[in-house]
Amino acid sequence: MGQRKGAAPLVCLTAYTAPMARALDPHVDLLLVGDSLGMVLYGMDTTLAVTLDMIGGARLGCARGAKRACVIVDIPFGSYQESLQQAFANAARLMAETGCAGVKLEGGLAMAETVAFLVSRGVPVLGHIGLTPQSVMALGGFRTQGRSEASAEGILRDADAIAQAGLSPW
Repeated sequence: MGQRKGAAPLVCLTAYTAPMARALDPHVDLLLVGDSLGMVLYGMDTTLAVTLDMIGGARLGCARGAKRACVIVDIPFGSYQESLQQAFANAARLMAETGCAGVKLEGGLAMAETVAFLVSRGVPVLGHIGLTPQSVMALGGFRTQGRSEASAEGILRDADAIAQAGLSPW
């Protein structure tokens, strides 16, 4: 943690298609192919119904469209929470099928063991804490997180837990 402190900021944007990835590629450090495509492209109310197969094409297109940017793909809800083995199998599948540089998963302390398991097996992981769309139902909707002192402290604990587990320092 802190490896990038004081370094130039990373420019990170989301893309869902090869043409968009090509257009953004010269201007960004990292492209995220997010499960938010369920809401943006398919009109879903949340990201919860997005599947590995549904966004496989978007992931493949973006990985092919980007020549310079690091492409990270989102692991959809339900495809990594059941077990460490499930998380690895699906992360490995995404990397093999798309040529992406790593995966993004949501969750802090609860996902630290999963992050460590993936990283120890060669899967670079980008973490997502705070307002986590895959947990929107448990959070009571899309609401700002970290406003109270207790909530802010929880987010910091989550950040520390997954950083210690071995998140990649992109």
